Amino acid sequence: MTAEPAKGPQAEDWDDWVDADPESATALTPAAIAARTEPQGPLALVETAFMASAAALLWLVNYFFPLGPVLRVLFPLPIALLYRRWGLRSAWLGAIVASLLLFVLLGPTRGILFLLPPGCLGVLLGCCWQRRLSWGWSILLGGGLETIGFFFRLWVLSVLLGEDIWTYVTAQATGFLEWLTGVLGWLVQIPLSTVQAVAFAMITLSSLLYILVVHGVAWVLFRRLGTPIPAPPHWLQTVLDLDAD
Repeated sequence: MTAEPAKGPQAEDWDDWVDADPESATALTPAAIAARTEPQGPLALVETAFMASAAALLWLVNYFFPLGPVLRVLFPLPIALLYRRWGLRSAWLGAIVASLLLFVLLGPTRGILFLLPPGCLGVLLGCCWQRRLSWGWSILLGGGLETIGFFFRLWVLSVLLGEDIWTYVTAQATGFLEWLTGVLGWLVQIPLSTVQAVAFAMITLSSLLYILVVHGVAWVLFRRLGTPIPAPPHWLQTVLDLDAD
């Protein structure tokens, strides 16, 4: 018999990110999932209406008094909390009601832009956290949806303004690459395909970092509300000196 090769540090780190929560077997049983599938009485309707109003209010306040990423990280959390407490139906109902509220208050464009990605992102993250997926999987899935939402917003704005906003994004990426090559002393002509690939990579990285921050805020906030999400990877707890107990 030959001994199995030991995992290196990188493999262990990746396992921390992508493996399911070790407490998942006892934290969420099939009966518990089924119990949360349908709203349970008037309390579910009241909480759905309240969370939908809270999500719409966060968007409304950020629209009139933009605070950068401070409020943006909270956009999907009311919908995700609805999923954690009452299941899929309440989460979708909350996202749609919040979108309709913004549709009435700010017009159809804002209502649609809330539904994708913040509303759909809240449903996705709530589903991941309900099933006790690790941070690695939920961040990858959430980052992918956030990236899709970015290009959806780009397309909507391009249609409304009658201009190709993607051209502006590639111009910004071109300026960054020209600055970088100038610092490195390289005199090269950067192809358009390379510029677009760099722009896409920067958008994807920004989306992943945003979802990571959302996870951190949700981990702190949901614990206080009695609906904790899976704990961060051990190495991240060590780096940030967090207490998962």
